[in-house]
Amino acid sequence: MDLRRIMETVNMIDNENLDLRTTTMGISLLDCIDSDSDRACQKIYDKITTKAENLVKVARELETEYGIPIANKRITVTPISLIAAASGDSDYVKYAVTLDKAAKAVGVDLIGGFSALVHKGYQNGDRVLIKSIPQALKETERVCSSVNVGSTRSGINMDAVKEMGQIVIENEKINPLNNGNLVIFCNAVEDNPFMAGGFHGVGESDVALNVGVSGPGVVKTALEKVKGESMDVVAETIKQTAFKVTRMGQLVGQEASKRLGVDFGIVDLSLAPTPAQGDSVANILEEIGLESVGTHGTTAALAMLNDAVKKGGIMACSHDAVKKGGIMACSHVGGLSGAFIPESEDAGMIAAAEKGILTVDKLEAMTAVCSVGLDMIAVPGDTPAETISAMIADEAAIGMINNKTTAVRVIPVPGKDVGDSIEFGGLFGYAPIMPVHKESSTAMINRGGRIPAPVHSFKN
Repeated sequence: MDLRRIMETVNMIDNENLDLRTTTMGISLLDCIDSDSDRACQKIYDKITTKAENLVKVARELETEYGIPIANKRITVTPISLIAAASGDSDYVKYAVTLDKAAKAVGVDLIGGFSALVHKGYQNGDRVLIKSIPQALKETERVCSSVNVGSTRSGINMDAVKEMGQIVIENEKINPLNNGNLVIFCNAVEDNPFMAGGFHGVGESDVALNVGVSGPGVVKTALEKVKGESMDVVAETIKQTAFKVTRMGQLVGQEASKRLGVDFGIVDLSLAPTPAQGDSVANILEEIGLESVGTHGTTAALAMLNDAVKKGGIMACSHDAVKKGGIMACSHVGGLSGAFIPESEDAGMIAAAEKGILTVDKLEAMTAVCSVGLDMIAVPGDTPAETISAMIADEAAIGMINNKTTAVRVIPVPGKDVGDSIEFGGLFGYAPIMPVHKESSTAMINRGGRIPAPVHSFKN
């Protein structure tokens, strides 16, 4: 790497909020299954604290050696509904408490995998886990939960959609902030290093190190240099920038894996914003030429941004890079890789929502072309469970039809209404309460059953 590229990377870190958002160790717990839940929990604790013993230490060493900040250190595990089913327990709270205890012992920020996969139907372990979610999140600090309710191949489990709306309301009654640790998915991926939806899929290796890279500020700064240029130039600029950022992620991920003695999994290049000034996906869209995110043209700009980020994550498209033979940015790109559009974590999104320019309906349209879905959306506290379920169903339908991952992380806030806001603090910032439609969806949600898979799912 020449001096110019070194200085370019240093400037990205110092002035453009570039960081490694997370190093996430995925750990399989399949060998911890036991009919005695106490023995199973002890096996889980022992395996996590053994395999992840040096995760935080190695991440800090790499921060010092490379000068690259690593914002979060995390763990994902096999969905607990699969691990705990053999126990016959009537709730799985003790498994969540074990995960929390292990996460604290090794010093990670979050641990994901208190999860169930019910896109085609329930097993007994799924039912028990889902009913355990409110109490599990109440009794833990670092545990994240997720439930996959649909997929392109199977359709949408509407019974699960209905139940998850009720779970969100139960969380609200205990502590609305607990819903920040719960994600409802369609087409969930097995190697997602980001929370709260991360879990370690059964198709993954025993232990793997996944890296999540983020740099909205870097992309915005790059676009400032091509003002007035065509959209072709904008897309090319984003791809080249994403390529550079992904290379940094692969460098750190491979070195961390080597030192930890585990498999290198994937690099997830997702533009995940924070409340910090200059770290906003909304500001990127506005730099492309929108007066405010949420106005007409937002979905088109976001589609181009998301696609260019994904392309840049797997190859450098400049002719110069091709001539040098360096077309691959990373041999393992995975996770979600694209642009996140949370309402609360992005200063630009917050400002547009406060002005009423950015609405739930517009965000829903944007989720058809972005990385995930309705993320960290604060809604009035009196929103019915059936309305929450209907929002989940809409997002699952977008994911199912478009063969992409979609998700809902919605937060009803008791005693709050449109015009109010809720303060999350830290990485989540705050969120204005967004209006939802008052007209009821109850009759539809109460039908239950399954929405069939789309015709284009029949591939073999």
